[in-house]
Order: sequence, then C-alpha cells, then structure tokens
Amino acid sequence: MSGQALRLIVVAAALLIAASGCSPQPAAKTPDASGLEELFDVDELVIVANDGSRHTFDIYLALDNKQQRRGLMFVRDLPELTGMLFVYEDAGVRSMWMKNTYIPLDIVFARADGTVSSVIHDSVPLSLDSLRAEEPVNYVLELNAGVARRFKIGAGSQLIWPR
Repeated sequence: MSGQALRLIVVAAALLIAASGCSPQPAAKTPDASGLEELFDVDELVIVANDGSRHTFDIYLALDNKQQRRGLMFVRDLPELTGMLFVYEDAGVRSMWMKNTYIPLDIVFARADGTVSSVIHDSVPLSLDSLRAEEPVNYVLELNAGVARRFKIGAGSQLIWPR
C-alpha cells in the first residue's frame, strides 16, 4: 500500500468518526469538595469549643462502610468551615489514615454523647500511618488542618449534631 493510499484511509476514518458523533472521552477529573454531594449526604454540625464559643460546620456524612472507606480521598480543596463526619453505630477505637488524601486534616474523635475525647492535629497528606483514637468513640470528624487549634476544639469540646 502506498503512503498516499494510507493517508486517504486515515483521513476517511477520521471523517467517519467525526460524522458519527463520537468524540474522545474527557480525562477523569479528580473530585474536589464540590463533587462530594453526589456521594454523601450533607448536614450541619455545631461544635461548642473549650472556650464556650460555638462554630457551625457544613459536613459530609460518611454513614456506611463504602462511604467511610472513601472519606475525603482525592479531595484537593475543602472550604474552611466544611468537614466530614464518620458515624459509627457502635463505639470502637477508630483509626484513620491519609491514603490518597491530598489535604492535611485535623481529626477529632468523639464519644457517643458528642464529647470530644482527643484530636490529632495536622495529619500528613498521603501518609499510611494509623491515626488512632485514645479510647472507643462513635464519631470521627475530619476538618482542615489548623481549624481545631484556631477554634480551640479539643478534648472536652462538644459536637452537637441533631441526628
């Protein structure tokens, strides 16, 4: 086959593809916080900090095992007053890791009554280290790194979530 015949075949194939309405698929997009609404329910959470101040956060709810495994992985931007609340029916010594998590987080562990038992500050993105609660808890709240210190959220603070 001559070079000219091959060029004609390639051009004809390209025209056929264009005429059929086929187009290349866009590359997969890394989700940001704005895409999480498709995967998680959204609610509000109030935190009463150690100094008595109250702070309201928009939270994504990780209620089942699939959502809890996904968490904030692949998120590259999270508004300051936004977080993710992992809800567990039974108390347990929960641990988290930062696999595929690109933003540093504060991790707040809370008992069934919403009382904060411990906080891990400034987790390292993409780390596989286990970040563990100090005692059995029913809730784990992930916030942007620095928020817990800035708002004085620590052991003894109170999470208020109507559910």
